[in-house]
Amino acid sequence: MQWRRRILLGLLGVLIAGGLAYGFWPKARPVDVARVARAHLEETVDEEGRTRVVDRYVVSAPVAGFAQRIDLEVGDAVKRDQTLATLEPLRAPALDPRAQAEAQARVQAAAAAVKSAEEQVQAAAAETDLAHKDRDRLVQLSKSQFISQDRLDAAWARVRTAEATLRSMEFSVKVARHQLEAARTALAYTGTQPGHDTAHVVDIKAPVSGRVLKVQHESEGVVDKGQSLLEVGDPRSLEVAVDVLSADAVRIQPGMPVRFERWGGAEALQGRVRTIEPVGFTKISALGVEEQRVWVISDITSPPAQWARLGDGYRVEASFILWQADNVLQVPASALFRYRSEWAVFVVEHGEARRRPVSLGHRGALAVQVTEGLSEGDTVIVHPDETVQDGVAVAVQ
Repeated sequence: MQWRRRILLGLLGVLIAGGLAYGFWPKARPVDVARVARAHLEETVDEEGRTRVVDRYVVSAPVAGFAQRIDLEVGDAVKRDQTLATLEPLRAPALDPRAQAEAQARVQAAAAAVKSAEEQVQAAAAETDLAHKDRDRLVQLSKSQFISQDRLDAAWARVRTAEATLRSMEFSVKVARHQLEAARTALAYTGTQPGHDTAHVVDIKAPVSGRVLKVQHESEGVVDKGQSLLEVGDPRSLEVAVDVLSADAVRIQPGMPVRFERWGGAEALQGRVRTIEPVGFTKISALGVEEQRVWVISDITSPPAQWARLGDGYRVEASFILWQADNVLQVPASALFRYRSEWAVFVVEHGEARRRPVSLGHRGALAVQVTEGLSEGDTVIVHPDETVQDGVAVAVQ
């Protein structure tokens, strides 16, 4: 019995020692891997942009007036010299009872002024007739030398004075009659609707053939000189405006190819950079950081039938292709990490992770060109964490 107990205790000790050894034995770390391969690689600058009509015409009021209702809607086709809007003369304001009574009183006062001026004309005419008769008598007496020359000169002066007074009174009648007409017109046209006198209507015509892009003043009403009424353009002539960081803008050149994606179509559209604006602007990012941005304008070079449903102000994602090549040895960007001021990756060799420094070239969106340190077919660990070290056993998931 004693020896059986010793055998059982020995077996139990061996089992415990084996369990402890198994528990403390280092296990292989599960990792995700990728193959180093040769493929097409592009270095791009990716930003969001908006389409816009190349030539946009803002139609505004040439003079102040009363605009009739605009029946056009956004998207309606228009032809060159087609009437887009009509301006009437400004309408007279309506008068309250007090102002109405004052206007009527001004009419009556103007009528009385006309009568007063006419009476003054009659008085001046009588004075002129009397001056003429006195002068004629004195002229006859002067021939017989019964009066002096001074009396005759005075008679002539009274005639000229009377005639001037008569002419002045006649002008006063005309002025009074015009004032009466003005007072009657102000009273007659107060608060009335304008007629359809086409001689006083201004027609605003389309500068080009195209479509209505925006209606800014649809309902009738008073408009000021220079006020925008609507916008016209040709939506078949589109460009893409993209604001990029100024640091990226200096790397983009006119004529550089650009690809437009996620615009709604099944295939990406091709384009070409036309111009990079020389003036930047400040923009606050979603994180509250001030950024210096620059507008880059590109043309769509794909066949128009491919993007016929694309319109003004549509969102697109632009990828400016800075560099591209085929048969490029590349590694996923997620496999790279910094080690002692240089780039490195973990390569899986015989079930262990081996750190290997690498030299890099051009960078793509998800992959990076490798110029030294790796060969085609090598297996690298992607997304390595702090548990993966040089020489650690790994297990490919």
